[in-house]
Parts: sequence; structure tokens; C-alpha cells
Amino acid sequence: MGSKQMEMCSFPKEQNSEDSKKDIIHVPIEQLHDFRGHPFKVERDMALLELMQSIGKEGVIVPALVRPNPYGEGYEMIAGHRRKEACLWAGIGEMPVVVRNLDDNQAVIAMVDSNLQREYLKPSEKAFAYKMKLEAMKHQGRHGTVEDTLSQVGTRSDELLAKQVGESRNQIARYIRLTNLIPKVLDMVDEGKIAFTVAVELSYLTKEEQYKLHAVMDMEQCTPSLSQANRIKRMSQSGKLDMDAVFTVLSQEKPNQREQIRIRADTLADCFPEDFTMEQKVKLIERLVKDWHKRQMARDEPAHSR
Repeated sequence: MGSKQMEMCSFPKEQNSEDSKKDIIHVPIEQLHDFRGHPFKVERDMALLELMQSIGKEGVIVPALVRPNPYGEGYEMIAGHRRKEACLWAGIGEMPVVVRNLDDNQAVIAMVDSNLQREYLKPSEKAFAYKMKLEAMKHQGRHGTVEDTLSQVGTRSDELLAKQVGESRNQIARYIRLTNLIPKVLDMVDEGKIAFTVAVELSYLTKEEQYKLHAVMDMEQCTPSLSQANRIKRMSQSGKLDMDAVFTVLSQEKPNQREQIRIRADTLADCFPEDFTMEQKVKLIERLVKDWHKRQMARDEPAHSR
């Protein structure tokens, strides 16, 4: 039954009833607009290729969840962005959807819940998803009794979100800190170049300081350790962080630092597919060098020992 299509969706309970089949309509793709501020990235990777192939054979089995577009014509997607992209990739012009009249807070919560169960999420996706859902939950809570203070509402929302996603309140707060990072630095977190704990420390820097930090990291082809990030954070808080200070901190040798071989990325730019990430490039270079080493060892091995 096209298991690749069975993604987690926050459909209302009545969606599973027989009567709900009457609610399913087919809508042209061009009338389906992505959720505003959608934090989850849809990439044409191997998983999406498999989903596209499944949809090409069997069609879209699980309808998308949408609401009337509050910003214009058509509908706003709540759950089903990957299915929509797979349909576009497969050349399919329409897809089944279920329309629900949800307010902004309900829509945000349903959108986040439909994606949080995915097997792998990037740190940036969790960061913005947690922030959006927590804010929506707080807004919903403020419609309660007059006696509820905003701090009480915030505490209850934090605790409830922590229980729902299986993270501690502190860990959720750390993820939300990442939303303060500039895109270039946040991309490095997603790519695994900067550790999560280091990224949290760097999130306390101003935007201008982060751009300076990124410039130094790019020039020196290095990233800060946790202790270096903490030192950079303290310098920022004391108003003493400038480009020279960043360079001084990052130029200090880390404990047990290994000798590195540096290759300018632009010298090999034409040798890789355009969509290759830096991590993919590094892994390919490592594999090719190891293959070359094996061939050299085999060539130099004495004939009698073969």
C-alpha cells in the first residue's frame, strides 16, 4: 500500500471515518501554497525519489491536509509538502486534499506535529518548529481564564511541549536558541561542521559578530571548540569582541588538535555535482584517497606474497 507515503499527519479524528472520504477533493498543484514560515526543508533526495516513484505507480494514497489560504487564493498546505514536491517531480498536476478551517494557532500546531515524527530532522528544523509550536500553544493558552498570568501559561506550554516531543524543557530552550543564528552559521550546524553545544553558545552573539565569526572561520577553515565558543560569548557580553579577537581565539591550537590538510574548495569546484554538500565532497575525497592507497599497496606488494 505504498508505505513510503504513510507519513505522520495531524488529521482530525473524524478523518479516519467513512464519512471523511466525502471531504477529500482533488486540487491543482498550483493552488496549493506552502505554509508560511514552514521550517521543514523539502529536498529532492533519495527518500523523496522513492516517494515520487510510489506516487507515480499508485497515486497519492494519503491526502494532504490544507486550509483555505488566509493570504489569497487557493489553499495553504498544513501537512503534505513532501507529497506535493513528489507530485511536481513526477509531473502530476493535482493531488487529493482534506480541507479544514483552522485558525493560525491550530494550523501551526498541526503543521509541526505532522513533521516532528520524521526519522531525521536537522537542528534548524527542530529549532524553528519548537519555537513556532511553543508560541502557538502560548497564544492558545491566553484564551483561558483571566486569572492565568502569561508566565503561568508559558510554563504550562513548555512542560506540555516537552512531554509531547520527549525532550527536556532545557533542551527545547537550547534548540530555540539556534533561531538566533545567522543562516550561514546555522547551515554549518545542519551540516555537522559546528557541534550543537557550540552553536548554542554562538547564538548569544549579535548578528554583526556572527558575520565576523563566519568570515574568520571561512578564511581559516576552522570552527570553535566549546571552550573557544564560551570565551567568544563572554567577550561579546563584555563588548570586547571584534574581528581581531575572533581571529586570536580561533588561532589558538585546540587540545589534541590533529594536523590538517587544507584544500581550497574552489580548486576542485568543477569536479563535483552542483548539489554536493561540503560533507559529501569531503567523504568522496577520503574514499578516493583510500582507494588510491589500496592500489598502491597492492602494486608494491612482492609477487611471492600474492
